[in-house]
Amino acid sequence: MRGAESTVVQYRTVGEVMTGEVVQAYPGTSFEELARLLTTHHIGGLPVVDDDDKVVGVVSLGDLTRRQGARGRTGSGRDRVLRTLGRMVRARPAAGPAATAGGLMSTPAVTVHPEQRVADAARIMERRHIDRLPVVDEEDRLIGITTRRDLLRVFLRTDEEIREAVVDAVRPYGPGHDAATLRIGVRDGIVTIEGAAGPEDDVTVLLRAAWRVDGVVGVVNRLTAGGRNGSPAPPTPPPA
Repeated sequence: MRGAESTVVQYRTVGEVMTGEVVQAYPGTSFEELARLLTTHHIGGLPVVDDDDKVVGVVSLGDLTRRQGARGRTGSGRDRVLRTLGRMVRARPAAGPAATAGGLMSTPAVTVHPEQRVADAARIMERRHIDRLPVVDEEDRLIGITTRRDLLRVFLRTDEEIREAVVDAVRPYGPGHDAATLRIGVRDGIVTIEGAAGPEDDVTVLLRAAWRVDGVVGVVNRLTAGGRNGSPAPPTPPPA
């Protein structure tokens, strides 16, 4: 007789998809340096932090182009805007308070925490019409950044593509190292894994392997321990 199921749903978090190495600026960073950072790193914006690494604002390509009256000439293509910024830097814009990050940045900055769900971050970006979100700790210190592109990597794969990738990912950790003995389903990016896990199987490692697959936004653990009167497997672990 099959034992009781352990159904635990976890969702992919911002901390899993964010970039930890962040290009950043300070309120006193000059226009010229801001433009250099954006063009060198091919990014559309960067957070501005104070001396305590707390995020105080965000500077985007649009902020810089508006400063130079280039709006309307650059178009919406990022490469075109970056080329325009390069010309601005060579022209050495006029100095002044507004030509620093402190005068150009949008504030207060919209930020997220690493434990927030990817889906929530995507909704914030859509509602605020922004392409990036600084990630901060409980004291609002900068620890990473997540972009629309990071989130799209999670959402754009089809359920069938995700399922095939999950099957491959968990194969080394499945019962008897045979993922075919598991029943794996995917709907809207949420993976459900069912089957009986033997005492030699590391369920925690198996579930984390599923988590690492791009496109997975949640995992439902319905694995049971092997044996005639199977007992629930351990709950889904937090993503490593």
